Amino acid sequence: MKIVTQVKLMPDAAQASALERTLGTVNDAANWVSEVAFEHGVPREYELRNHTYAELKARGLGAQAAQHVIKKVRDSYTTLKANIRAGNLGKDGSRRRRRAESKPVTFRPEAAQPYDDRCLSWQYDQRTVSIWTVDGRVKNIRFVCSADALTMLQAHRQGESDLIERDGVFYLVATCDVPEAEQYEPDGFIGVDLGIENIATASTGYLAAGRGLNRYRKRQLALRAKLQKKRTNSAERRLKARARKEARHVANQNHIISKTIVTEAERTGRGLSLEELKGIRNRVRLRKPQRVALHSWAFAQLGDFIVYKAKRAGVPLVFVDPAYTSQTCAECGHVDKRNRVDQGLFICRGCGVVAHADRNASRNIATRGGSVWNAGRESRVPTTSSSISFMCSNICGRPPTTSTPPSPPAPPSSSKPPATCSKATPPA
Repeated sequence: MKIVTQVKLMPDAAQASALERTLGTVNDAANWVSEVAFEHGVPREYELRNHTYAELKARGLGAQAAQHVIKKVRDSYTTLKANIRAGNLGKDGSRRRRRAESKPVTFRPEAAQPYDDRCLSWQYDQRTVSIWTVDGRVKNIRFVCSADALTMLQAHRQGESDLIERDGVFYLVATCDVPEAEQYEPDGFIGVDLGIENIATASTGYLAAGRGLNRYRKRQLALRAKLQKKRTNSAERRLKARARKEARHVANQNHIISKTIVTEAERTGRGLSLEELKGIRNRVRLRKPQRVALHSWAFAQLGDFIVYKAKRAGVPLVFVDPAYTSQTCAECGHVDKRNRVDQGLFICRGCGVVAHADRNASRNIATRGGSVWNAGRESRVPTTSSSISFMCSNICGRPPTTSTPPSPPAPPSSSKPPATCSKATPPA
């Protein structure tokens, strides 16, 4: 399982200047490579290398840096093509899709640049890195991170690391290959219903209310609108200082919720059952005031956090179809749209049970999770004699020798004529 670990670089003035010029140079070169790729119909990486490698070397890029720039551009077009195929940029002929297909992919001056072990080396004891720049190799750049992050880097760092600049601060995002824990056989499943009013509701009774987070979002939205309306230098400074503050707060809440759910499943020896909500923003139609809440709903991030934490803990996890889980009674199985009286109340029209709507849905998700797990598990049917004979014939090339059981004795003869079928056709 691959996860990323971020460390903050603490360069001095000269080192920071070299890093800034390096990112500007490689991303400017990436824009030129992107134009070449667009002109030639986005060729394969090998062909694109033949068109651009010599020019990149002439621009002062090292061999590995040039290779990474070419690969970064080719990967960006692969991602663009995948988004178009998935419909993420609209239907064929839409304005957004035409705009994406009609021009080359562009890179910001501070966009991430990948580094491998030939361009970047880590000194964990000194907490420094040595990195390639356009000014040559820059050594002894200090970095800071938490103790857990340092342990993760020392034990599991593998592959490339990305150098990024964010608000004048440089970071290295390293890839760590963490082994997954051995998965146990679950004793039942915990269903998790995701929502906006209630961020996550588990079938065990755990409920992460979204009231505080929704109020925080509204307050941040109003504050951003107020600052943007002023259009002063101080307002722009405040907007820049508050950038990504809401995203960090939401990510922290999702980490807390996902850890609580996975820890409960691990403690009780059960698995987790989640809803497959991919594409929900394209399927539902809402009024304009509700669209902000829907499109700021970070259900995918919460799902990703639960998935990777479950893999690290060895907790079995399945995804189920969420259709009609909010309209189905978890007690009797009766399905009716009128069962969901309002956002939080569920009253079954069949058996009359009254329950919390999200808890009822989470119980249905747990039931479906058990069905999906049982349908996808390996067969536990014991091997039969016919299977042994088939395997022996495949291995030895001849059927196995088995003793033929004695034939049963013939029945005693009877003077009575044999019985005929009453529906037999009489002779003409």
